[in-house]
Parts: sequence; C-alpha cells; structure tokens
Amino acid sequence: MTNTELLTRADVLRQGRTPFVLATVVHAERPTSAKPGDSALVLPDGTLEGFVGGTCAETTVQLQGLRVLATGESLLLRITPGAGTEGVQEPVEGLVTVANPCLSGGTLDIFLEANLPPALAYVYGHAPIARALLDVGRVVGLDARLASPGEPLPPDLDVVVIATHGREEDTVLIEAARAGIPYIGLVASPKRGAAVLAGLDITDEQRARVHTPAGLDIGARTPGEIALSVYAEIIALRPKAARAVRPGADTAAPQAVAEDVDPVCGMTVAITPETLSLDRAGNRVYFCGPGCRHAFADNPSRYAHA
Repeated sequence: MTNTELLTRADVLRQGRTPFVLATVVHAERPTSAKPGDSALVLPDGTLEGFVGGTCAETTVQLQGLRVLATGESLLLRITPGAGTEGVQEPVEGLVTVANPCLSGGTLDIFLEANLPPALAYVYGHAPIARALLDVGRVVGLDARLASPGEPLPPDLDVVVIATHGREEDTVLIEAARAGIPYIGLVASPKRGAAVLAGLDITDEQRARVHTPAGLDIGARTPGEIALSVYAEIIALRPKAARAVRPGADTAAPQAVAEDVDPVCGMTVAITPETLSLDRAGNRVYFCGPGCRHAFADNPSRYAHA
C-alpha cells in the first residue's frame, strides 16, 4: 500500500467515524527495513495496514497504537534493540522507548498520531435556534448533524439537543434517555420543560439525564447566544458525561488493550484475533512473531514460566 493509498484509506475511516492511529517513521538508523516516511494505520481491532518495519517492529507499533487509541494521546515511539525495560517512559514528555530484542539492529522513531472522531451531536428542529446549534456545534469541533424524530440513534451518539418548540419532543426524549445518551438537552422555558419531563414514560434516573432549559444561564437571548450556552454546558459537563459503552454500542470504539508477554523474548504484545499463539496446558500463549512461536513449539519446557 502506497502512502497515497494509505491517506485515502485514512480519509475513508474519518468519514466513517472509525478511530485509528497513523504511524509514520520519522527517523531510522540502519540496519532497518523501514525508512523515514513509511506509514501504517492501526485500527481498533489491532489490524495494521501499511508498512513501518518488520514483524517485530509491527508488533510494537500495534501494541502502542492500541494504547494510543485508548488514551487519545499521540506520542513518539522509539524502538531500539538495546537493553532496557519495555515501555519505560523517557524523561522527555511524549516519548516512549521500547527495547525490542527481536530487532536485528538499528533504531526506529515512529510518530503515532491518534485520529479519534469528534463527538457526534444530533440537533432536532428547523427554527433559528436549531440552525444556530448546528453552526456553533461545528465551530467548537463537534460533528453536529440535523436529525429527524424517528431516525435511529447511532451507538456512538454523544449529544442530543431538541429545539423543535413542542413538536415530537416526547418521542425523541424517551428514545435518547433510554439509550443512555451522555447529554440530552431540551430547549424550552423552565415551566414547559418541567411539564414535558414530568409526562415522560422513563425512570427517574433517565429523567435526571435531561437538561432543561438546555444550556448555562448566561442571559442568552439570540439563537446564537442560546446555542453558545448549550455547548458551554456540554463542555462543563464533559468529564461527567464521558461516553460509556451502551447496549448496542460500536464495538470498534477504543477499549482497554488486552496484553500478554511473549515467553520467548519477553516483549509485551497486544492480544487480537490475529496475534500468533499456541495452547499450553489449557492456556493460550501469545507471541510477537513466528520466530518466537517456533522456538516455543520446539522446546516449551525451556519456557516453563509461560
């Protein structure tokens, strides 16, 4: 896969709201099979598309890439065959050095750039306030989209704001509350908002998730100011409203990385459906590459700690 093809693939992933890590070799010391500019994508299932070095280098990039997906923080990865402790954080912020005993020599510096989709917001309504919610939402970096009542809620939906002025509010509110959407806002007066909430067929816990009047009380009057107050509230509540895995949630979303240690070389590897492994005494043993798996299979008693 050429770099042009890789970037095209990255654009497709962005459009599909699939998180990924772009790994780019920025420095290489011989002997290495990779050279500066070589790139690869790390997907949420551990798939690596592209080229950043041989099997052992790819194994390290895969593991660190999945960690980056879980944290959302980009980093510079240094892979070296020298002695050291795998995964030790260097004094330089943002630099992680991994000692890879499988490398034949040389050192690779690879920048791992997290590409996470922006928070997805559904806005309901066609009045000026709804249009302002779309415009301001996009300005602050959200993927704000106009939605219609009855439209299925995607599993990675973060925000629902209803500005329909009394039209089909109940249906949307009930569906959003039952789906566990992190932020649900109803644009209404305090009196009308309270009346709408009281009449909803949802639990008290679900009812507590609905914010009405939506937005912080900043004295907003115009549609733009009201939209600003809504997003200010969303930002203020962001740590508490972080998305949890909901029933039917997208399994491609970043999750905690399952890891194990290769008993032959001592490298930490990510456990994915494609990770090489063998069964020993009823337990799965995972390896960084075919060389270590062959060594283990030839003489498993040598690695009794596995």
